[in-house]
Amino acid sequence: MSEEPFYIVGPTGSGKSAVALALAERWNGEIVNADAFQVYKEIPIITAAPTEAERVRVPHHLYGFVSVSEAYNVARYVDDATRVLSEIMERGRRPLIVGGSGLYVKALTHGLSDSPPAEPALRQCLQSMDDDVLVRWLEHLDPSGAAAMNLQNPRYVQRAVEMTLLSGIPASVWKAAWDDQAPTDVKGIVLQWERAQLYERINARVEVMLEDGALQEIAALPSHLSATAQKAIGVSDLQRHLRGELSQEEAIEAIQQASRRYAKRQETWFRRETIFQRQTWDEAMQTVKS
Repeated sequence: MSEEPFYIVGPTGSGKSAVALALAERWNGEIVNADAFQVYKEIPIITAAPTEAERVRVPHHLYGFVSVSEAYNVARYVDDATRVLSEIMERGRRPLIVGGSGLYVKALTHGLSDSPPAEPALRQCLQSMDDDVLVRWLEHLDPSGAAAMNLQNPRYVQRAVEMTLLSGIPASVWKAAWDDQAPTDVKGIVLQWERAQLYERINARVEVMLEDGALQEIAALPSHLSATAQKAIGVSDLQRHLRGELSQEEAIEAIQQASRRYAKRQETWFRRETIFQRQTWDEAMQTVKS
């Protein structure tokens, strides 16, 4: 079997880990994380990180190695992942990159974007602005980009406005240039489900997280979390429950809803990534057996 990396991507709850484990065992592979939140070591339950039993079956990399108090970003991820991929291939084993963070995956397949770096003062100013104001500003600065973007995601809108203001070039132009760098030799699959089935899986998984100790996990977190760790789905809702602001049932419902919305955004992202083959979970597992 070729040592070239193989990607297994898709929305949360789509069964990526099960496919990855089966393929890694068959292909003499090792699994490399491509999830922005599973890098944090203190929140394995709420982020559905691989279990200890799964890690015993197959070597796993870039899981649970960063403190929740520490900032982590795509540039650092590319450095870490590139090093790990090289080490795996030097051992004559095959890397399987597994996750649903589209930006992390794309940075590995396309390289980092040449877009302007963040400017702290401007970013702080944009973060203090009302979301509706930012959307209207983006629609004025970059109409075509705004029309193609998920305007319900404040981070996307803020970054697009920031890039446009810093460079004088619409963010959509930067994105198009990055998309044009698409490689032709990348191999991998996007797992897809009927939406109703995926949502059922997500809802059930949140229930299991609570049974497995997610609430105790959040209660044990330090007082200071990095901005990225704080955005992990479930962290803020369970913190609100611990403060008495939400009942447990309300917190579970909020996490389920946020997870479903995240899955929908992931599906939209990966639908545009045509370098990967789309497969159902059953098709992917049949590949393992054939």
